[in-house]
Amino acid sequence: MRDQLLELFPEFNLINDKSMREKTIAVWEEAVTRGGWKVEDLKRIPFTLLIADCKVNIVEHTRSVTKVAIEAARVVEKFNGGVYKIYYDMLVAGGLLHDVGKIVEYEDNPEAIRKSPMGKLLRHPFSGAGLAMKHGLPDKVVHMIAVHAKEGNGGYRCPEAVLVHHADFMNFEPLKME
Repeated sequence: MRDQLLELFPEFNLINDKSMREKTIAVWEEAVTRGGWKVEDLKRIPFTLLIADCKVNIVEHTRSVTKVAIEAARVVEKFNGGVYKIYYDMLVAGGLLHDVGKIVEYEDNPEAIRKSPMGKLLRHPFSGAGLAMKHGLPDKVVHMIAVHAKEGNGGYRCPEAVLVHHADFMNFEPLKME
């Protein structure tokens, strides 16, 4: 499964810290297993159930959010006068994991992919953060997962979490309007 995930998400290799990279992959492995999916199913799982017949899958969305967050970080860091430093390994891990909870929030059904029983009780920021904690990822990565969606509104977001949050909505909002 690991090799298949690395093929789907080459951005794992942007995490220089080997331990963090392996833990990030392990979270995806557990999510796929717990959700009852196979890696090849990821390409048919829509990244959201809020858009009818969503054409963007969880892999494309995750990769795009991660890449947008990285590029935005480079620009912001270049022009922020050194006010804060972006921790790229954590940014990449947070981007790759921000929606991993959807893999357990959703289930396959003969009619369509829908919310799982657990997904009806816990949204993906909670399940994703729990998986990341279980695998020993740094608190900042867990924080990015937990606050990337509406659950983080009105509270503190570290700089990396702000970047992932906005990258996520840059990839969601335009599709919602189609």
